[in-house]
Amino acid sequence: MLDIAEELDRWVEQGRDFAVATVVAVGGSAPRQPGAALAVDADGTAIGSVSGGCVEGAVYELCRQALEDGRSVRERFGYSDDDAFAVGLTCGGIIDVLVTPVRAGDPVRPVIAAGLRAAAAGEAAALARIVNGPAHLVGRALLVHADGARGDDTPWARRVAAHHGGLGAHPELDRTVAAEAGALLDAGRTGTVEIGERGARCGAPLTVLVESSVPPPRMIVFGAIDFASALVRVGKFLNYHVTICDARPVFATAARFPEADEIVVEWPHRYLERTRVDARTVLCVLTHDAKFDVPLLRLALRLPVAYVGAMGSRRTHLDRNARLREVGVTEMELARLRSPIGLDLGARTPEETALSIAAEIVAERRGGSGVPLTGAHTPIHHDVTAPPAGRIGSVA
Repeated sequence: MLDIAEELDRWVEQGRDFAVATVVAVGGSAPRQPGAALAVDADGTAIGSVSGGCVEGAVYELCRQALEDGRSVRERFGYSDDDAFAVGLTCGGIIDVLVTPVRAGDPVRPVIAAGLRAAAAGEAAALARIVNGPAHLVGRALLVHADGARGDDTPWARRVAAHHGGLGAHPELDRTVAAEAGALLDAGRTGTVEIGERGARCGAPLTVLVESSVPPPRMIVFGAIDFASALVRVGKFLNYHVTICDARPVFATAARFPEADEIVVEWPHRYLERTRVDARTVLCVLTHDAKFDVPLLRLALRLPVAYVGAMGSRRTHLDRNARLREVGVTEMELARLRSPIGLDLGARTPEETALSIAAEIVAERRGGSGVPLTGAHTPIHHDVTAPPAGRIGSVA
């Protein structure tokens, strides 16, 4: 649901009643991941998507019905060879959808409204909802806030600072779910948690969906060259917060990089020493100059970031690796370096090269092989660590 938070937050401010259908589980080659949502208001206006079009009509009607009767409902959609005209996913996957009414006076509305407001504002928060269990508990929600503001010196989601609302089954349940949601929020992930009705493993089994809303992940591009300009544009398209860093003020200018979120004139390794990074951060080193690359990569390869890539020819790569070994970089650390940067697309232009780099970043993030899907026997949709970029509506 948080993937459409900005529009839903406006609906709340306007006092609209609506129902929201959220993907809570997937199987096979499903087009959307848990957290993806479609919402319908009392006038029949719809926003979002749960399947990319396969079952939207049926889910739309479920939302209209939920607005009328005020009850949450969980429905499964899959593919059936028995009836070619049945509502299902043509990709052959399965999705479970929870439909929740959010009307004036509904106990869940203030909690969901607070979660939407936080997500729309770009704050770190996690919305936990019971999606499977005793009927009187399904749909209940708890909002978990995180400690650590974006840009300060502490991890932005280091620990749970407070929670809002309640699941109402047992006091220990709220505490347990808040802790589990905080852990998922800290990793920037959306996912489900299996837990007992009275917390831990006690009581009737419950399934809780935790949707995380987190600031966009960072892409830091070192080297204010023409290839960097194209990479900034692709990075913004992928919803990264993009920083350009170069020690040369004549090149690192807003005029050359109008789409960058931040431009830093500083020696790259000194900037990396003081700036905030996390497990979703990607570092792209385009300087291919040893005086910049070696001190920068020596530090970068020891940081807990998602991706480190460096531009250069194969000769540059071998020379750079030798220099890095001389300054104490281990073979295990060198194995993290993606160099020469990018996938083999035959790229020549800055735009093609940026696409090659972005493709490698996505493959690293999602666990893709980078080989053509034609003739391959690999899943089309698959995740390794499943972190979302930006606000998470997918397993981030």
